[in-house]
Amino acid sequence: MHNKKVKIISFILVVAVAALIFFWQYKMRHSVSTGEMTEEIKPSRSSIQNIISSTGTVLPKNRLEIKPPVSGRVDEILIQEGDEVKTGQILAWMSSTERAALLDAARGQGEEALKYWKEVYKAIPLISPIDGEVIVETTQPGQTVTTTDAVVVLSDKLIVRAQVDETDIGKIALDMKAIVTLDAYPDAKIKATVEHIYYESQTVNNVTIYLIDLIPQKVPPFFRSGMNASVDFIVQDKENILVIPVDAVYKNKESYVLIKQSNGKEPVKTSVELGITDDKNIEVISGVNENDILIAKSKKYSLPQNSNTGSNPFMPFGQRRQQGAVKK
Repeated sequence: MHNKKVKIISFILVVAVAALIFFWQYKMRHSVSTGEMTEEIKPSRSSIQNIISSTGTVLPKNRLEIKPPVSGRVDEILIQEGDEVKTGQILAWMSSTERAALLDAARGQGEEALKYWKEVYKAIPLISPIDGEVIVETTQPGQTVTTTDAVVVLSDKLIVRAQVDETDIGKIALDMKAIVTLDAYPDAKIKATVEHIYYESQTVNNVTIYLIDLIPQKVPPFFRSGMNASVDFIVQDKENILVIPVDAVYKNKESYVLIKQSNGKEPVKTSVELGITDDKNIEVISGVNENDILIAKSKKYSLPQNSNTGSNPFMPFGQRRQQGAVKK
């Protein structure tokens, strides 16, 4: 009789434990299926920038090669790379082939003969036709040049030429603001403005792109032609606006938020009018004020349901589910 009671009590305990285990697993499966939990957040004042990112290169807007009118020899270079020059300024002196030959012969006759032929047969000046900067000056005095050789190369100003994908070109407009960051100087943020959008497309790695010229508001002294740059086009920029995390916004037929009630009742579903977003935060135009407390979604971490899945118990559930979908 005593053994029978022990068996009955043991059976009841086993059933109770099994029921508790089943109930616990059911709750775990139910909670994990959503992959979400909630948190309370408050709207805040902040800034949002909606940007389009691309790459670009520093280039001269107008690259002008100064070539000699006749073949001959360079006598003197009056400028060096980086110098600012004005229209009409003499950049170099050169002798034609005939003058160079006469001067070489006169040198053997003495200083008087050399001076005479220099006065009679004048040197040819190479003159700057624009206001600009010397970007190439590699010719040395005494070097022989032809009419196809560039003695000096000028640029009126340096610009940034960016490449924008055709899917984004419709969002770019003239006079749009942008931020340029050079790979060589990542800490320098250079303000620039869109000056020109090219009409003809190009194909780069099977992708259709359009070229866009940007003019820096102020060209820094470390700008060099050929430098690589990152460009952020500022499509929209708003400051001191009311923002909330995008996870706090729910959507059905319209966008709404859940506002917590101070009396402990269920949150109130409230329609909101939204503005721009940067994919993390979103502007709230109406429907919410700074004193409201919102119920927002957040990702939940959980242990795996089956030890044979081989998944990492510290990995977010949403990520494991995504990996599983890929395996299928």
